[in-house]
Formats: sequence, structure tokens, C-alpha cells
Amino acid sequence: QVQLVESGGGSVQAGGSLRLSCAASGSTYSKYCMGWFRQAPGKEREGVAYIDSDDATSYADSVKGRFTISKDNAKNTLFLEMNSLKPEDTAMYYCAARQYGTCAVDGSEYKFWGQGTQVTVS
Repeated sequence: QVQLVESGGGSVQAGGSLRLSCAASGSTYSKYCMGWFRQAPGKEREGVAYIDSDDATSYADSVKGRFTISKDNAKNTLFLEMNSLKPEDTAMYYCAARQYGTCAVDGSEYKFWGQGTQVTVS
């Protein structure tokens, strides 16, 4: 079982930066693919960034070059560094864990989810 708790969201002006964190419990955290997803009001959930058990990363085209996903296995923490934020980045951001080392873009493949942290860009 993995429990995930996000933090770091907030309100920022366009062009600004935020760093999201996701604290994970569970000894098998490092063996999982971890992902960041977001959902804006009235829109479907979308995958933003992923990092697999070998630390290979991938990103949605909409955030490529602006967002960076990373993790600290010693601290069981996942991060999402967000730069050059745009109003269209406004959403609730969730971290999620998939019970495999490889990643998937479909959120239904992820078993464990955090409660979310709100990001608002004006």
C-alpha cells in the first residue's frame, strides 16, 4: 500500500514558478512508476509528467521544456518543478503511483493517488 500527500500548490502570476512535492509512504515506492496528473474544471484529467523506476522521464507536449519531474528515493518524495507557468496550467494537480516500474499515460493504470494540490495561474 502506498499513501501519497501533495503540497506546494498556490497562486502565481503568469511566467512564475512553483514546485510541487508528493510525499510517499511504503517501502516499494522506488520500484514504481510515479506520475503527475492534472484536472481543470470541466476538463478531463491529463497526464503531465512521468518518472519510471530507472528515473527515465517523459512529459506531455504542453509542458515539455517548462516542467521537470524528479524524485528523491531516500526521502520518498516526488517533485514537479514548474516554470514559465501559463493560465492554462491552472488545475488541481495529483501525484499517482503505478504498481509497475514502467509508466503509462492512462491514469486508470495508476492505483494510488494523492488528494491533490491546487495550482492557479493568473
